Amino acid sequence: MLEVENLSIGKGLVNNISFRIGAGERVGLIGESGSGKSLTALAIMGLTDLPRSGSTLLDAEDSWRHRGQRIAMIFQEPMTALNPLMRVGRQIEEMMTLHGHTRARARRRTGEMLADVSLPARTARAYPHELSGGQRQRALITMAMANDPEVLICDEPTTALDVTVQRHIIDLLLRMAEERGTSLLFITHDLGLVAQTCDRLLVMKSGEIVESGATAGVLRSPRHPYTRRLVDASTLSTPPVVEDYGPTVATLDGVRRQFRGTTALDSISLTLRRGERLGVVGGSGSGKTTLLKLLAGLDRPTSGTLRVEGGTQMVFQDPQSSLNPRMRIGEIVAEPLLGWGAREKRERALEVLAQVGLGAEVIDRYPHEFSGGQRQRISIARALSVKPEILLADEPVSALDVSVRKPVLDLLAQLVDEYGLTLVFVSHDLSVVRHICTSVVVMDHGRIVERGRVDEVYDHPRSEFTRALLDAIPVL
Repeated sequence: MLEVENLSIGKGLVNNISFRIGAGERVGLIGESGSGKSLTALAIMGLTDLPRSGSTLLDAEDSWRHRGQRIAMIFQEPMTALNPLMRVGRQIEEMMTLHGHTRARARRRTGEMLADVSLPARTARAYPHELSGGQRQRALITMAMANDPEVLICDEPTTALDVTVQRHIIDLLLRMAEERGTSLLFITHDLGLVAQTCDRLLVMKSGEIVESGATAGVLRSPRHPYTRRLVDASTLSTPPVVEDYGPTVATLDGVRRQFRGTTALDSISLTLRRGERLGVVGGSGSGKTTLLKLLAGLDRPTSGTLRVEGGTQMVFQDPQSSLNPRMRIGEIVAEPLLGWGAREKRERALEVLAQVGLGAEVIDRYPHEFSGGQRQRISIARALSVKPEILLADEPVSALDVSVRKPVLDLLAQLVDEYGLTLVFVSHDLSVVRHICTSVVVMDHGRIVERGRVDEVYDHPRSEFTRALLDAIPVL
């Protein structure tokens, strides 16, 4: 169906790559950020202005001539891919009317397609901001599949979704592709996900395809050192069992938090002890981030009591947006050190930067000069600069490549042990939580439905909700 031949883009961004996708075949494309995966997809769709050479052919014709009709794409972030000023139904209809359908047929088919992806009819009248992340991604799938494309490109379509919603979206994509005989090019950094989704695998590094073959064979016996590194980084271990924690550092008793009639937290009672690494997991909207904000002092409970002993610092989800782009790294790391002299600030900044594996040469540089993993190390250094008792981490590795994720997690665990900190780690990736945390809290609709040691909860879950979360984890 799709033939990419000697494709090169820009100055070394993509270098002379070639591959083919047969009718109904599912092909995965994996690699780190900057390897050229998304750029390859955009070139196939004709959505990049960078100079290019080579060909991308759909049945011997330029693939971009058929975009939106015979070939379509699902983008990574639905909130930016959907027009915020148009109702969702109108956007889906437009995909069909642009390619020859009458408005009446487009409207009728939109209703049918929304039902196919389990969205209620009222979704057609909603604006994107009125939908959840999973609903917006389903709307994008509806738009992409509206004209029954023969080739569908999926660019990280589930990155921003929690694990249960991700499972539903992937099942939906595979079902619709199978029913229509659609070929898939599936771009992701999640090797567990690609193992469950694709027949064949392409591994991309620095703009080149370094390995290809049947998915099971490549992941089981990788030949290229880079592929082996990706597989090793995706295999996360379980920490040793720990029960001898120190004194209590935070207590929540019957805490409720309501926002205009919506209950975000409902009668939460929780005790945190020094040295504990607590994972907080649950679906989107379960109250995880609200709980973290209360512990950080960024919000107050509507009722109940909350007591935190000692200082807290937070490591945020996106290192790019949590660092001031106009400040140098030394200033960023030293910013929390109120009342310190300039010399003491610089010495402390150098000390914590060294602890996260960054040398003195970085202190006068700016955030945009670093990779995602390095920026997250800088965020960790800033949080540790004031020697907090509690370190709060809100999805700190979800924006990182799989090869960068493991070193950052290991660094966090090491620093928590060295400083004797309490770690509260919020994530929708349950395999990551099992790797770094010693205990876990499972939340659903503002309530704690399960709490215990990580090994006990993961191996012997008591609640149906926890079992559903664990069943949805993509397994490598």
